Amino acid sequence: MEIVNMQTLNQTQRTQAAQMLTDELPHGWASLTEALEEVTNRIDKIDRDCIGESLFLAAVESEEVLGWTGMLPSYSGKVYELHPLVVQRVHQRKGIGATLVQSIEKAARERGGLTLWVGADDERPGGETTFANVDLYDDLPQRIRDFNPGTHQAAFYMKCGFKVVGIMPDANGIGKPDIFLAKRL
Repeated sequence: MEIVNMQTLNQTQRTQAAQMLTDELPHGWASLTEALEEVTNRIDKIDRDCIGESLFLAAVESEEVLGWTGMLPSYSGKVYELHPLVVQRVHQRKGIGATLVQSIEKAARERGGLTLWVGADDERPGGETTFANVDLYDDLPQRIRDFNPGTHQAAFYMKCGFKVVGIMPDANGIGKPDIFLAKRL
């Protein structure tokens, strides 16, 4: 497996990357057309108004895109958002996501980044974490201390060294929060 800059991907590989968005993150990208537009806009856009540099990396093996991620700058390039991170379902739990996160961390550090953060919605019916379907305005500090990610993607990020740094209650509807995790670089 090789980690490559997504700007080097051919159209077939970009389509593979877009298909992953619709397969694994359908709440954000319901159609392949939407996902292709997202991939194209993200990896080909040069934002001259922001300080810092976006970067999108893919894990590729035998011309197949196994997964990909990106980083978006904020706070004058001192903080980067990890967005998105997606790995084909058949290739999950093989270290590909962790390798992509480590590669983005390295790139962010090289650009002067101090913090890497990610937002992780808990919006499935019934919820997946101890933040779902509760009143997060009631003793939030204690709820953060007692946080259990369950089967949620937050567990993966926590294994990668991220910490819960904030919550947006009801971001996706009543009882469906957005969880903010961050890691010092």
